[in-house]
Amino acid sequence: MATPPLPIGNPPPDPTPRQPATPLPPKACDCHAHIFGPFDRYPLPANPTYRPALAPLSEYVRMHRAIGCSRGVLVQPSPYATDNSALLAALRSGQYPLRGIALIDDATTEQQLEELHMAGVQGIRRALGKNPEAAVAALPALADRIKRLGWHLQLLLDAASSPDLDRALLALPVPIVIDHFGMVPADDGVDSPGFQMLLRLARSPRCWFKLSGAYRISTRSPKFPDVTPFARALVAAAPDRCVWGTDWPHPNTAFMPNDGDLVDMLTDWVPDEAVRRKILVTNPEQLYGF
Repeated sequence: MATPPLPIGNPPPDPTPRQPATPLPPKACDCHAHIFGPFDRYPLPANPTYRPALAPLSEYVRMHRAIGCSRGVLVQPSPYATDNSALLAALRSGQYPLRGIALIDDATTEQQLEELHMAGVQGIRRALGKNPEAAVAALPALADRIKRLGWHLQLLLDAASSPDLDRALLALPVPIVIDHFGMVPADDGVDSPGFQMLLRLARSPRCWFKLSGAYRISTRSPKFPDVTPFARALVAAAPDRCVWGTDWPHPNTAFMPNDGDLVDMLTDWVPDEAVRRKILVTNPEQLYGF
């Protein structure tokens, strides 16, 4: 099946990821990435949320070899909606140590949940969108469905626009994982209401954070120094509940980073080698069951 031309903002990932200046430790895990295609086997639906570039599992593994990463967590991307076929194929391939985060809806059956679990899925992702209060109201029923599997709920939210969601989120009966610094603009700073909500969430032993997607909240490429205070504040508040991810292949963004640079940014965010190893190795083992 032919794939339509890509709009600006969805180029392929950098094909030459460079070796990081500071090597990653053994068993380091990239906890946030997506795969797309091959499109002849896993075509996009007629009206996807965006049209990504081709980014198959083989290229993801090649990128990991280049940066020295050892394990990965694949997150079901929104263009595929709840068709988790490409994700399942990757998890079942045995090519690489992987875990998965799926998308589900009310039509997802209990048998499908079991199949996802057996393949290595450890949670589901939900974007709260432009009406977060309504989206949060639907989360308890969703959490009840996944609780028996030991899964967590990964959330993409706009904390700056909804800085009072923490009480509702902490009432959920499953662990919560927050993507991409809660999408708080770096210009807002750590004292902003949105980021202060993240720090309140960090007090709970059931809330985790992904240090990922700096280019989604800052325009100061390529090192995004204004994101460093965010990362350091979250690590100081929850060193046992922070993980790191490349967000490869960096879809739906105006900036295409080199993944080796992203590794070196983590060194700036977390200068302490022991804490960095915790974020890269120990914490992912706990959260994803490696």
